[in-house]
Amino acid sequence: MNSKKINFENKEGNSLSANLEIPLTGAPTVYAIFAHCFTCSKNLSAVVSISRSLTQQGIAVLRFDFTGLGNSEGNFSDTTFSSNIEDLHSAYDFLDTNYDPPEIIIGHSLGGAAVLAAAGDMPSVKSVVTIGSPSDPLHVKHLLTEGLGEIASKGEATVSIGGRPFKMKKQFLDDLEKNDLRTILGSLNKALLILHSPQDNTVSIENARKIYEGAMHPKSFVTLDGADHLLTKKDDSLYVGSIIASWVTRYLDLKPEDALATNKQVVSITGDDGYTTELRAGNHSFLADEPSSVGGKDLGPTPYDYLVAALGSCTSMTLRMYADRKKWPLEAAIVHLQHNKLHEEDCENCEKNSAKIDQIEREIELIGNLSAEQRERLLEIADKCPVHRTLHNDVKVVTKLI
Repeated sequence: MNSKKINFENKEGNSLSANLEIPLTGAPTVYAIFAHCFTCSKNLSAVVSISRSLTQQGIAVLRFDFTGLGNSEGNFSDTTFSSNIEDLHSAYDFLDTNYDPPEIIIGHSLGGAAVLAAAGDMPSVKSVVTIGSPSDPLHVKHLLTEGLGEIASKGEATVSIGGRPFKMKKQFLDDLEKNDLRTILGSLNKALLILHSPQDNTVSIENARKIYEGAMHPKSFVTLDGADHLLTKKDDSLYVGSIIASWVTRYLDLKPEDALATNKQVVSITGDDGYTTELRAGNHSFLADEPSSVGGKDLGPTPYDYLVAALGSCTSMTLRMYADRKKWPLEAAIVHLQHNKLHEEDCENCEKNSAKIDQIEREIELIGNLSAEQRERLLEIADKCPVHRTLHNDVKVVTKLI
């Protein structure tokens, strides 16, 4: 994923901060807009993870900060639900003018309600996605309980949302009352995907039911069992991204010919946004990354994980093939591996005492009614797997620029 920082103006003349996430191939098939949750920002970890999943499918994602939030200009206290909808239209116009008109629009929490309200006036948008979204924008009032009295009497109040202070004005609440999603849903005329967790303690799953019942087909609902409202677990946000990426293929032409390709066995590409690397082997796409402790995003296995995994998969496949030929009752071969860099104490030719060698510990678990002789023979066969032999051979890597 290549992340490009951009700014665009809304109708009030405020500069809105955004990131345009481009697929590593640099050739997006379609464009999407992502609207974050109430008082959140475009840099919420869940937003980034979902965007990563979409860029893998050739989808470029514009994630931006609403007026007065994150790095966007303007005063948050002067914003309303209607102004959020206007910001979405400004994002739409920006993509339409400078890139391609977006075909997907995604909203999280109140951003999802805004997306539902805005999508009908976006002719190029074919697919709409809501994540943990309220069926009624007025649902937000429960977050302002402590300040409702002061807002009513003084016209404004400072309230704490998510541990941060925000000034809220009466105009915000008045505007929420004017927006009725029930009438909007019936005439949406877009494919709709609703994602919601039964354990969402901020916006109950009852809201998902109301959105689903109010919308016309085509519509889909996927439960995010075990996830919290903000999708704080990376696995949950990556799952959401994968679901969206799979679902939109029913409604959009993602042109698989634009995917990362090579005439070699494997191709990898690392962009300008950290160490996250996309790989393709034949018809299969996957990610590599580094753990967060060394500056990565931990969105995939490390290169050494893949190296060790190659040995593990080759070992278990080789044992399976041998047992099948011998018609032995091997039910499963489970291979446990660990890679380490060890100080080599017995190396006679080491020039430095601090020299290290690579060591891979391999433990093999054989499941089945096997005799002691069969188990011992399978242990010998494990050393004959092709990857094992490759690791023991002198391997020459020839590198050139193209």
